[in-house]
Amino acid sequence: MQVILVTGGAGFIGANFIPYFLENNKAYKVVNLDLLTYAGDLSNVSEIQENSRHTFIHGDICDKKFVETLFNKHQFSAVIHFAAESHVDNSITNPDAFVKTNILGTFNLLETAKNYWMESPNVYKKGFEDARFHHISTDEVYGTLGKTGLFTEETPYAPNSPYSASKASSDFMVRSYFHTYGMNVVTTNCSNNYGPKQHDEKLIPTIIRKAVSGEKIPIYGDGKNIRDWLYVLDHCKGIELVFKSGKFGETYNIGGKNERDNLYIAHTICAILDEIIPKTTSYKEQIHFVKDRPGHDYRYAIDATKLEKELGWRAAENFESGIRKTIQWYLSKYI
Repeated sequence: MQVILVTGGAGFIGANFIPYFLENNKAYKVVNLDLLTYAGDLSNVSEIQENSRHTFIHGDICDKKFVETLFNKHQFSAVIHFAAESHVDNSITNPDAFVKTNILGTFNLLETAKNYWMESPNVYKKGFEDARFHHISTDEVYGTLGKTGLFTEETPYAPNSPYSASKASSDFMVRSYFHTYGMNVVTTNCSNNYGPKQHDEKLIPTIIRKAVSGEKIPIYGDGKNIRDWLYVLDHCKGIELVFKSGKFGETYNIGGKNERDNLYIAHTICAILDEIIPKTTSYKEQIHFVKDRPGHDYRYAIDATKLEKELGWRAAENFESGIRKTIQWYLSKYI
């Protein structure tokens, strides 16, 4: 049975991925390494707490000796690397944490994996010939789009926040280990995820939480910033496909083809809440515009053609179907 290391597996996307992956891949054990910072919560993986193929370890990817000890103990045949500081607002006020975790942490994992799996450049040790490092990244590394166009795997990097700059740096580090050492790496860059288990500070959980608590619903600027929304389980399915079948050294973009601006998101959620838990006035009355954040990118949108054509991936949810499932999950949490 193969043992793989999943970093950041108590965070939003990782905690959706691990239960899905274990259910569909009985020949794997997963070691879930997470520091349990503000975005990680063990309750996110409570459904697999008793699963004998899941082991949780509390630890820091920035601690290289600790990471080396884990490799020696568990003999990992693969790494799926989610762990990252990811809240853009926090990167503006505390960029050093993003540089440390996203750049140094990724380097520690790459260097440890290379040394454990490989004899020398392009030569893998016996038993690790198929060992793979899968790096999870974001569309924010590409910068911002105007009213037209899509991000492809060929789009030049142009990060505009300390968060996206740190993720771009980690992407380049992963790329370098392929080109310099012949390491079997793949990278996936995703659009904005939404769904169960997302941190309360993110846009969609904030809108739902503020709405049901009767508070003002804060929307940056004029609410016209556009994102391509990807339901988290669709993302997990894409990750699994790339992990198993992606060409090594390649990058694959995963996007939902669901471009919506922030004001549309707020109005849609409020309309659904009006329908399922009505009150005397519409929840839309609580929408409140606040000062825009510095360097707020206008629009992101991903072209996932490469993933669709090469590996047969398709998003099962559109935004209007996925948001209803998401709202029901958060209502059970907040009410």
